[in-house]
Amino acid sequence: MTATTLFTLGYEGRTQDEALDLLSAHGVRVLVDVRAVPLSRKPGFSKRVLGASCEARGIRYVHLPALGTPKAGRIAARAGRAAEMAAIFEAHLATESAQQGLAEAAAIAGEGGACLLCFEREPHLCHRRIVAERICRNVVDL
Repeated sequence: MTATTLFTLGYEGRTQDEALDLLSAHGVRVLVDVRAVPLSRKPGFSKRVLGASCEARGIRYVHLPALGTPKAGRIAARAGRAAEMAAIFEAHLATESAQQGLAEAAAIAGEGGACLLCFEREPHLCHRRIVAERICRNVVDL
């Protein structure tokens, strides 16, 4: 654990420019995408386009797919079953790949200026909050 502040951002209901403006306004230097599948029907949020847009603004983009929610968890989240999603994700976090992802995310967060990204706007309904709480004491949802 580190005392460094870690931001989280759900892009639901936001444009890419709005999301990137928020990151810039808060001094975010690294955007850590914790989606299992970094594709989006929302313009500007698929991995390649988002990564290029981040880089153009001086923000490093890192995708950690091992920290994404398994399909069953995503289905539960879309259905509003937050407790079920959290249970599925907690079980996933016990895997070796997720533990490696947590270690990498913690190292990035320890450098400061990091933000975890996922779709869900409400952090209490999203696995990114669980990831953030595992690796950092000071979590700020944008």
